[in-house]
Amino acid sequence: MRISLLILSLFSFHLTIVIGQKQNNTTKSTGQAAFYTGQYPNLFRQAGYSQTGIDKKLAKAYYDVFEGPNRVYFEVSDSMGYVSDLKNNDARTEGLSYGMMVAVQLNKKDVFDRVWRWSKKYLQHQEGAREAYFAWSINTKTMKKNSEGSASDGELYYITALLFASNRWGNNTGINYYGEARRILDAMWKKDGTGNIYNLINTEHKQITFVPEGDMYNWTDPSYHLPAFYEVWVLYAKDGHEKFYKECADTSRAFLHRACHPVTALNYDYTEFSGAPHATRWIPPAFRYDSWRVPMNISMDYVWFAKDKNWQEDYAKRLQNFLRSKGIKTFEDQFNPDGSRPDSILQAGGFKKLRHSIGLVSTAATTALINKEKNSLDFVHELWNAKLEPYEDGYFDPYYDGLLYLFSLMHLSGKYQIIKPSTN
Repeated sequence: MRISLLILSLFSFHLTIVIGQKQNNTTKSTGQAAFYTGQYPNLFRQAGYSQTGIDKKLAKAYYDVFEGPNRVYFEVSDSMGYVSDLKNNDARTEGLSYGMMVAVQLNKKDVFDRVWRWSKKYLQHQEGAREAYFAWSINTKTMKKNSEGSASDGELYYITALLFASNRWGNNTGINYYGEARRILDAMWKKDGTGNIYNLINTEHKQITFVPEGDMYNWTDPSYHLPAFYEVWVLYAKDGHEKFYKECADTSRAFLHRACHPVTALNYDYTEFSGAPHATRWIPPAFRYDSWRVPMNISMDYVWFAKDKNWQEDYAKRLQNFLRSKGIKTFEDQFNPDGSRPDSILQAGGFKKLRHSIGLVSTAATTALINKEKNSLDFVHELWNAKLEPYEDGYFDPYYDGLLYLFSLMHLSGKYQIIKPSTN
């Protein structure tokens, strides 16, 4: 959820591939999908970079985001840690759950465990109508929650990261990862509107909600649509709702067809379940910060499960063609979906300015995983040459830009994978 804290008050290195258990027969094979082949494309190698250089690039990105002088990860006491949106002085379930996903993918168990313990202690509701859900934002200086409510994408990432952790490390090393994932899921299914709190997923429309409470249960954010994660739940959650999760995956894919512009492939940041724009109280809808994640999410679904290949391949070509028309080295970061410049610019970090943001450069590059045309590698080279450092005007976001940069490097180097249960 990419909204300033002032606005929020308006609504209170190497991943080892392990051969997994026999695949669940609720998921159809699509031949070339990585889930079935175990092969994840390394586009940096295809673009001509050495494996040594790729490993160094990924290691440096991890260092910059989690360990370096501009890091956004901070350890607390001897057992906890958190990821912070520094420019807003808060920690968000978005970044915390992203940090856990990075950690489980790169086999950094201590980081994963620290962030989970911190999230559980400071943000997870232990009782009441919101039990097992998370307050989505907390001020890291005062340790006061900025909101008690949830942002549905945070729980989506927490659950999936915990399932992967269970598959990778088992559940007998201090944290029962599977039990924690099931606690969130089981609680989710008990939320029927009592206390104005609902399921994370609108059960009528089978789409993830913007916020699982009040009127915000009835619209969505396209960047929260992660059909690949639902497929993971079908395989590993084992909570009896496999059919529903499979339908949610298919519904999200169909939703993205409607939400993405037929020419530019851009989408509004907030929409109705139909894909039509949803007007908010803080700014008119447009392609903005949240929307940057959509290309990466579609690319992940294509690589992992490949169940919507024709549309996704067309999507990648349209998006790349549009961004290339704006200058591959100069395209800006906010648009109307038809490609025009929006009247209202959403500010970040005190800057109200369009720029060639590394976050969008990064996620756009992941679409080269889908578009096999040779010129698609231009986007890969642009990401390779991008620098996670302050802009000339001083703007710097090692949190959102940094995490999207790191995720995209992982995707393009084949290091962002479905973690199957270990047979050891």
